[in-house]
Amino acid sequence: MTHAKIDRASGTDLVNLAVDVGPVPMQFGACLVLDPGPGYDVAFARWLIAQRVQAIPRLRHRLVPTPVGCGRPIWVEDPSFDIDHHLRVTRCPPPGDQNALLDLATQMLSEPLPASRPLWSMRLVTGLPDHQIGLIACFHHVLTDGMGGLAILAGLADGVTPPTPPDSFPQRLPSYRRLASDAWAARLRALARAPRTWRYVRRAVTDLRAVPRAARSSLNRPTGRHQRVAVVTAPLQEVRRTAHAHGGTVNDAVLTAVTGAIRALLHSREETLPALVVSIPVSARPSATIAQLGNQVGVLPISLPTAGTLAHRLKRTAAITRAGKAGTEPAASAELVAGVNRISARLHALRWMLNHQRLIHTVVSNLPGPAQPLTLAGATVRTIIPISLVRGNVTVAFTVLSYADALTVTIAADATHVPDLPILTAALEAEFAAMREQPPTGNPIG
Repeated sequence: MTHAKIDRASGTDLVNLAVDVGPVPMQFGACLVLDPGPGYDVAFARWLIAQRVQAIPRLRHRLVPTPVGCGRPIWVEDPSFDIDHHLRVTRCPPPGDQNALLDLATQMLSEPLPASRPLWSMRLVTGLPDHQIGLIACFHHVLTDGMGGLAILAGLADGVTPPTPPDSFPQRLPSYRRLASDAWAARLRALARAPRTWRYVRRAVTDLRAVPRAARSSLNRPTGRHQRVAVVTAPLQEVRRTAHAHGGTVNDAVLTAVTGAIRALLHSREETLPALVVSIPVSARPSATIAQLGNQVGVLPISLPTAGTLAHRLKRTAAITRAGKAGTEPAASAELVAGVNRISARLHALRWMLNHQRLIHTVVSNLPGPAQPLTLAGATVRTIIPISLVRGNVTVAFTVLSYADALTVTIAADATHVPDLPILTAALEAEFAAMREQPPTGNPIG
């Protein structure tokens, strides 16, 4: 056996463990719809995915604590790794349509992954219309962030570099002396960075204070495990054209559509909000690889207008997000929130805090997916539906993914507090339809 490299959990990884205290685990995933045609060999697809998993080391690793004084937990190879524990084939429940597939995915993401194994699972789903096959992937957030999840899915697709033979398996765990020495070296480096860290924290406090407190509304209620998801799609090029015509980005257009849809939802509840406070996860890296997973995500809370026409809101949203990105450091606020969360978790107060926070109304996560269609075991990946459930007292959240020529928005909602999800879904569809009718005005941007 060879000595394993010491691969520690990052501070952000630890936050994802700390906030995993509610009824819904800190897991996210995606639902892929494959279009293979009749006669597709599902058993071969499963075998091929199992082979490609070997080229992604983190999928064979689990997180284990270290002895006292030896620093953060470390990732180690699971000596009893068994692909059968992670990859299964199942038949879609009746009636076998997209809603049934999404219900299955929601149930899968709601079930905690065993901490004694690598923190991921996948299911190939048969029984869909027109011989289609589903692939549901589930990852714990401590394993990777959304960018890393996309890198994993891309690593399983056809056309990637063939899997390399795994290293000697299992590798020898680091000794107590190595762990302690590595931990103390990390502490000394942290001390050397202390002055810069303090400036970083002070800036984060200033940034967070500048965000208005979220006004009270029915959007903030403690959420439970029973959740539902709905999907809205729009032509990516048309959304981009409308965004650029009004000086914004695709993400600005999505935020504008969300504010309009939530305004309609609240109107149906006889409520109004002058502004919607949205938390936007911001990746600290433009892309991720299967060799560099983990979490590198900051947060950017912004207050967006709900009143006015679509064009007015889009222009205002573009200006607000530009100012927010230029004047704040998302990673700084993330580190501050992370520190508060870790302290609260040790005091056993974190779950209460999450269920009573009044900082944000909703979360909108936007990921740039592959620009060209993927294939998996010879089958075209027709659709990629991102899924992230709601937690704390945020009753509705949005996960957005661009793939090929389509923009997919998944709405996750607490089933108890958002029984009117169809109203929100229809309103979001109407917002994107209105974008297609917008005249090309303004100065386009690149």
